[in-house]
Amino acid sequence: MNRRSSLVSKGDGSMARFSRLQVWKTMEHTGLVPLYYHKDIEVAKQIARALADGGADVIEFANRGERAFEVFREVVVHMEQVAPNVILGIGSVLDTPTAGHYINLGANFIVSPSTHADVATLCNRRRIPYFPGCATATEISSAEGLGVEICKIFPGSQIGGPGFIRAIKAPCPRSKLMPTGGVHASRESLMEWFEAGATCVGIGGDLVRSDLVNSEDWKGISSLTTQCLRWIAEIREQMVLISQ
Repeated sequence: MNRRSSLVSKGDGSMARFSRLQVWKTMEHTGLVPLYYHKDIEVAKQIARALADGGADVIEFANRGERAFEVFREVVVHMEQVAPNVILGIGSVLDTPTAGHYINLGANFIVSPSTHADVATLCNRRRIPYFPGCATATEISSAEGLGVEICKIFPGSQIGGPGFIRAIKAPCPRSKLMPTGGVHASRESLMEWFEAGATCVGIGGDLVRSDLVNSEDWKGISSLTTQCLRWIAEIREQMVLISQ
């Protein structure tokens, strides 16, 4: 499949390969941001490739573990060769030096479990999308004031689940929210989040399942990714029909 072939930036390696608008639009269009971490470089490459083969256009690699920098660098190089239209970003970023280093390694977006104004400033200067974690209406509003387009709702299930999304969207219908944590790779879970008003969802271990990784069942990860994307498309179509 030739996904967004005309949208790939032709930079010189010193800047993100995709514009902020491309990242935002792709996340909204697909509705799914798989996220994972693995300390083994070759396994991390296989996971990213499996997600891409399943149709994931945006992938978040988590900044966890001592070798995260090294692993991410190799995954970026690998994916530029085998799936150049896939947008790679980095998660679990808590400070500006870490964000800057990952941007230099090729991260196309930065995700944090909490909101950091200095990271937002850096990302704005580097034209990189920033998706900070928010857990209250005030935090969402503050993040939007920093130029954040899509707020990560984290931890999604612990702060109220789909009900929290619905409650925020009632007075703030223009807010774009991405719940992460508590989103399951099932039609029922996805339906609850999207019907509540989620713009997209982040799914980690329930999609990149440890049993599939340990057995090197890359086709299994691809198939589950494809199924999640299909469910999201069906749910959205159903929502449109109901609203008419």
